[in-house]
Amino acid sequence: MDDKKIGRQTPTTSVILPYDETKGSEAVALYNKSGRTAQQWQELMMYDIMAVNSDGLWTHMQFGYSVPRRNGKSELLIIRECWGLIHGERVLHTAHRTTTSHSTWEKVIERLAKMGYTEKEDFKTTKQFGLERIEWLSGEGVINFRTRSSKGGLGEGYDLLIIDEAQEYTADQETALKYVVTDSKNPQTLMCGTPPTAVSSGTVFLNFRKNTLSGNNEDAGWAEWSIPEMTDARNVDLWYETNPSLGTILSERTIRSELGDPVTSRTDDNIQRLGLWIRYNQKSAISRKEWQETEIKESPAISADTKLYFGVKYARARDSVSLSVAVKTGEKIFVEAIDCRSTRDGNGWIIEYLRNPRCDHIVCDGANGQSLLEADIKNAGIKCKVTLPKVYQLIEANAQFEQNFFAGNVCHSSQPALEQAVSNSEHRAIGTGGGFGYNSILEGADISLLESVTLAHWACANAKERKKQKVSY
Repeated sequence: MDDKKIGRQTPTTSVILPYDETKGSEAVALYNKSGRTAQQWQELMMYDIMAVNSDGLWTHMQFGYSVPRRNGKSELLIIRECWGLIHGERVLHTAHRTTTSHSTWEKVIERLAKMGYTEKEDFKTTKQFGLERIEWLSGEGVINFRTRSSKGGLGEGYDLLIIDEAQEYTADQETALKYVVTDSKNPQTLMCGTPPTAVSSGTVFLNFRKNTLSGNNEDAGWAEWSIPEMTDARNVDLWYETNPSLGTILSERTIRSELGDPVTSRTDDNIQRLGLWIRYNQKSAISRKEWQETEIKESPAISADTKLYFGVKYARARDSVSLSVAVKTGEKIFVEAIDCRSTRDGNGWIIEYLRNPRCDHIVCDGANGQSLLEADIKNAGIKCKVTLPKVYQLIEANAQFEQNFFAGNVCHSSQPALEQAVSNSEHRAIGTGGGFGYNSILEGADISLLESVTLAHWACANAKERKKQKVSY
C-alpha cells in the first residue's frame, strides 16, 4: 500500500454549479494517450470545467482557477485545448508574455504527437513567434496563440477564450477580448493564474474571483488552493494544503529551496507558494476618496516635548528632494509633507528643520543624496538618530504605511500637493521578494513627496516609548 503523502486534491475554496454530465472524462482520456497521466486534482478540475447541461452547453460559461506556481495548472489548459481542437472548436489562447504563449504552443504540439497524431497529416502549425497557430485538418478546430493587448482579438470569433497569467489581465484587455466568443453557440472563457502581487497590473481576475465567490456571477465557476491570511510560509502542513502536486511533481525540498528571507520575502512567499489573496487594491495605491476620508480639519495639538520623526527622499529620476514629518497623536499617526525642492538648492533648508530639538529620528533614502545629507547632519551637530534604510526596510516602511492607513491609524491635514502625489500613485516592485515602492501614474510627476511621508511614518510607528526612570529608596 502506497502511503506517500501528497497535496490536497480538492480546492480549499470553490464555487461549482451542479451538473450531471461532463466532457471532462473524454478530455482526460485523450490527454492520457500522450503518455502522461492527469493527476487526481487535474482530473477533478476538468470534470468541473467541462460540465455540460441538459442541452449539451457548458455549465460554466466562465471559469477561473488559482493554483500556486509549479503545480501544473497550465496543463489543464492543454487538456482543454487538445479536446477543443479535435472537436472543432476555435480557440484563442492568450498570455501576458509572448514566451508563455509560445511555450504552450510547443507543449500542445508535443502532446498531440505523443497521442499519435502527425503534423501535416492530422494538423498543421504556424511557427511564427507571437503568431503561433495549430489547425486541425479534418475539421474546423484551430488554436491561435497570442500575447494580450488592448486591441488583440478584435474582429475574430472563437468558441473558447483562454486567459493564461490572468493576474495580469487588465480591464482594457478584457474590453477588447471578451466579445470574441459572443457569436459562438457554446462559448467558454477560462482564466488561470496566481493571486496578484502588489505590482500586478491586472484587476479582472481579482474582480471575477470576488464576484463569483459572492454569487454575483451567473453561469460561472471558481476554484483555488489558498490560505485565508498571512502566515508562516515555512509551515510544511500548509504546503500540502495549498499545493495539490506536492508529493508528485513538486517536492518539499524544492519548495524549501525557493523560499526567500522570512522577513523581506514573507509576502511574496505567502502569495506565490500558499496562494494568499491580499485584500487591498492591487494597482492603485490609495484613491483620492480614501485619502480625503482620513483628513482632519485642524492640525493636532502637540505638547512641547512631543517627538518629531522626519523622512527625506531624494527622487530616483529627478533632481528633487522631499521632506516630511510624522508625530504620534493618541491612537493615530499624523503625517505632513513639509516641502519638495530642487537638489540644486542644497541641503541647508532641510538642516534647518532637522535642528528642531524635538527631532528624534531621521530616515533618509536616495542614493543621489542620502550620504551627503548624513554628513551635513553630522557637521551641523544634530544628535538625533539617522537611518539610511536598506531595501528590506523600505519594503517594510511602505507595507506598514498602507496597513496602518487602511486600518484607519493615519491622519493628515489638507495638502493639495501631497494629495496629488498619493492619489496618482501605483506600486512598483522593489527587491526580489515581492515588496513594493511607488511610481506616479502621471507621466513625469514626482512621487518623492509620498515616499518621504512613508519614511517619516515608519520612524514614528516603530519608535519605542521612553519610560521615565523611577527612583525608589
